[in-house]
This record gives sequence, structure tokens and C-alpha cells, in this order.
Amino acid sequence: MWRHAIELVSLIYRTSASWPADERFGLITQIRRASVSVPSNIAEGHSRASRGEYLQFLGHARGSLAEVETQIEIASNLGFLPADRVPAVKSAIDEVSRMLTSLIRSLQHSG
Repeated sequence: MWRHAIELVSLIYRTSASWPADERFGLITQIRRASVSVPSNIAEGHSRASRGEYLQFLGHARGSLAEVETQIEIASNLGFLPADRVPAVKSAIDEVSRMLTSLIRSLQHSG
């Protein structure tokens, strides 16, 4: 899952590179920070001593992923995201989301 989240970051960086220069300190910065936060929180949580802390960081990762999803929607609505790239980006977000949800459920239900 961490590897998929890293790949999502790369996709977000490549996708946002063509957005308008005046968004460099706006939407581009926001989406890049949020995307980097996803694998970072997964990694930090995994290194924690307790399952509760791990779950907390996975929750942060899921929140950051929701930010990325929202920012992709905004970029798409503003015409920054070419229509042919939307399915790949949304698919990558959905894949990481499914993996995160599955891991969170598994950790919550394990003894």
C-alpha cells in the first residue's frame, strides 16, 4: 500500500506540473503536500509502537487522501486537469483508498 501511495505522489507531481503558474503557491502546493502526507503518515504509523497509534496515522493518511481527491475535483472543474488524465488519477486515488480502508478494518478487528 505504501508503494501505491508513493506512486500516487509521483502521478500528482507529474499531473500538476502543467497547471497554471499562478497556482504554484495555491492549488499545486496544496495537492502536492496532501499527496506526500499519505505515504508519510502510513510510514510513520507503521513505525509506532502500538496498534492504536498506527490506526491514528492511517486515519491521517485517509484524511490527506480525501484532500487530494477534493483538490483533483477542483482542478478538473477549473480545467487544469486534462480529461484524459482524470480516470488514471481517480483510479490511483481509489486504489489507495481501498487499501487504506482494508488495512484499517483489519487492524480494528484483530485482537
